[in-house]
Amino acid sequence: MNWIIIVNTCISILFTLCYAYQFFYLIYAIFVSPKKYAPTEQTNRYAVMISARNEEKVIGHLLQSIKACDYPSELVDIYVIADNCTDATAQIAADNGATVYQRFNQKLIGKGYALNELYSHITDLHGMEYYDGFFVFDADNLLDKHYITEMDKCFSAGNRILTSYRNSKNYGDNWISAGYALWFLREAKFLNNPRSLLGTSCAISGTGFLIHRDILNQQKGWKHFLLTEDIEFSVDNVLQGEKIGYCHTAILYDEQPSSFKVAWRQRLRWSKGFLQVMRNYGLSLSKQSVRFKSFSAFDMLMTIAPAFLITIFCLIANLSALVYAFICDTAFVGTIVNSLVYTVLSAYLLLLVVGVATGISEWKQIHCSTCRKILSFFTFPLFMMTYIPISIQALFVKVEWKPIEHNVAISMDELTHEKVTPTAK
Repeated sequence: MNWIIIVNTCISILFTLCYAYQFFYLIYAIFVSPKKYAPTEQTNRYAVMISARNEEKVIGHLLQSIKACDYPSELVDIYVIADNCTDATAQIAADNGATVYQRFNQKLIGKGYALNELYSHITDLHGMEYYDGFFVFDADNLLDKHYITEMDKCFSAGNRILTSYRNSKNYGDNWISAGYALWFLREAKFLNNPRSLLGTSCAISGTGFLIHRDILNQQKGWKHFLLTEDIEFSVDNVLQGEKIGYCHTAILYDEQPSSFKVAWRQRLRWSKGFLQVMRNYGLSLSKQSVRFKSFSAFDMLMTIAPAFLITIFCLIANLSALVYAFICDTAFVGTIVNSLVYTVLSAYLLLLVVGVATGISEWKQIHCSTCRKILSFFTFPLFMMTYIPISIQALFVKVEWKPIEHNVAISMDELTHEKVTPTAK
């Protein structure tokens, strides 16, 4: 049974080689301050694009938070596409000053198709040169009042694609919402932040990003329609030589699922979407990583490469060895059980370190009680481990895009009464 020890050792070495750079990111971000950008004359004109499907409970608060931003309001126009809505989303958006288009298409379903149609409406209305940049938000978001001003600083410094600091509206709901929120805080602080500092490309994550008009014009609109259109957009632009920037002072609040059933369904779509992106772009990223020595391409490859497959292979190997031992040689059962326990415990402790580091670094940005914050550090590894069965299912089932219901109807004033700024280390 020495082969199982060899397999486990090889898997550990492979995992370390692939992802050691992300631990360097973590350490680097702790000791190096985020980039600072100079104030601008605030002359850029922006279009805000929002795709919304049955979001009547939350979209009003988003639109109010956009209008409350301290960037000149005459330079910001808000556009909403009510995508296959059966509620009052369109009416509420119009009542809050947005230009609203309604879309009814049961064949081309997904956020990518809705964004592409909305972009077409905007360019038909104003032409392709009227706006300097296009923001993309989800209907459940809230913006800090300085959000657009801070993004404008980074945009004016030459960043043609920008992502922002993603916080949570409902971190303290339960271990599920906390798991999501802690992951996105980690993504902002310990992935996109060091990427930006080191001059490599960041990655778009769902919502809260800004695109230069030239990018959309060159691509003839939004052309990314896989289940994870955000990471597809990121990967495709990295392959085109673009670098996605990051603005740590532009703060967006997002609603996270608190139902395990809903969280499973959403992450199943994400897992399937990552597999789709890997299938469509993995070879190109590999070639660019080697041929052009592109670290951005390597980083994106490691982002979409199913690390969970390494974990799954490890578990399958150990479980197979356990079955063999039960049938053929029970003397090795204890050794294999110990190996499985060690594998799971190592994964838990590794994720615990990531959760604690993120939680301590972003402590002031987490809006819930101290007790819930600390508890979430210990439940974070459990949340992440639930990706294993989800990822296994994604390998074998067909997944379709389905909307996630949002119910946290809260304003910025209700969320926080003071200015929130990510901690700069």
